[in-house]
Amino acid sequence: MKTIAFLLHNNFEQAEYEEVNNKLKEKGHKTLLITTNKDKEVQAMQQDVDKGDIFTADIFAKEANVEDYDALVLPGGTVNADTIRGNEEAHRIINAINDAGKPLAAICHAPWALINTGIAKGKTLTSYQSLQTDLENAGANYVDKTVQIDGNLITSRNPDDIDNFADAIHKALS
Repeated sequence: MKTIAFLLHNNFEQAEYEEVNNKLKEKGHKTLLITTNKDKEVQAMQQDVDKGDIFTADIFAKEANVEDYDALVLPGGTVNADTIRGNEEAHRIINAINDAGKPLAAICHAPWALINTGIAKGKTLTSYQSLQTDLENAGANYVDKTVQIDGNLITSRNPDDIDNFADAIHKALS
């Protein structure tokens, strides 16, 4: 059984956490939720417009030990992704997972964190379409695909791609 960590703050896209989490659990993986928030209760959003459910994180980012995780998933949501990309603890976790060559999966707006950590440079990635220029300016090659794999990096565009995204994460761990 592989352990997959989800890293988020607040105002994340609920489907990109909850549906991916459920699909990975159905495939036999253990999952846990890490937050950069000051509170373990985190607020989900529906399409960045309506408040969704509240979830309880398992651990704070400052306490996270990346050696305990086989993969890291970064859900989107514009506010969540914008917060994560500027958070030092998030960067520590993201860089450590990447440096270890473990699967690092980002969906929708979450590839912003790959830009801010320097991981995007020289990689072929996909994301929510509005990030195309950001990725290209960071030295990445943008493609418009449901899922893009470049080494240990797995990226997808939006909630419509969740099935392919979860399948790619599972295959990377198999």
